[in-house]
Amino acid sequence: MSFVLRGISVRHAAAGHKHSDRALKDIDLSIAQGEQVALVGPSGAGKTTLLHTLACAHCAESGEFSIFGLAAWSMKHAERHALRARLFLAPQTPPLPPRQRVVTTVLAGRLPQWSFWQAISSLIRPRDADAAYDALARFNLQDKLYARVDRLSGGERQRCGMARLLVSRAEAFLVDEPLSALDPALSLQVLATLQQEAGLRNATLVCSLHQVDLALSHFPRIVGLRDGHIVFDAARKNVTAEMITALYRNAEHAEPDDLVAAQPHTHIDPQF
Repeated sequence: MSFVLRGISVRHAAAGHKHSDRALKDIDLSIAQGEQVALVGPSGAGKTTLLHTLACAHCAESGEFSIFGLAAWSMKHAERHALRARLFLAPQTPPLPPRQRVVTTVLAGRLPQWSFWQAISSLIRPRDADAAYDALARFNLQDKLYARVDRLSGGERQRCGMARLLVSRAEAFLVDEPLSALDPALSLQVLATLQQEAGLRNATLVCSLHQVDLALSHFPRIVGLRDGHIVFDAARKNVTAEMITALYRNAEHAEPDDLVAAQPHTHIDPQF
């Protein structure tokens, strides 16, 4: 198994005090190596928190959690740091240094495998510009190889973050809303590339999406979250329009595209 969570509850450290609301509540979830899973649910449901918990960025206040069969939070700091190198967390807005060249920021995906001096030398002369070029080409960004990050559009920055994922050697991809700044054609390209790469290296892919129709058409397993709980965890062929509508119904913080996606006319191909 890549990830096993049993009775996991998580409270944000920034929430203020120990009596603040929990972002995740009694989560039970197992994800096998090589699985591809979509997380759906209204804004504030806990999707981002779950991804950060899987990435060892949030420590659970209760429950049991293991990654690749290892109890992450029982390990020494150095051991846990080495474990994190096997994961790649791609946030919705990637933290890319604005004055850095694209080639350098993409190659930062190799940092977990590099020594300090390798990392420093790559800032001066990129160590594997060809790998960065090839990764960018898979997202039609190869012409931006030596551009500055602050000259990129929002969608280009998102794809630059995905290129960084491709050059990493991660065994699990944890991707948060990778399509939020992309048009429909680019969204399909990015999803196809992520899933192809995960399949090639038998990496686990867990991806949060607001686009429910794309989750249902591209991912074999769908996990629906609301208010920090898992509402359903099912093969896509078993996810009905009624389940999706109920997941988003009267969601206090739902965004417009959440609600559109949740309507009964959401396309669910009966062959799934």
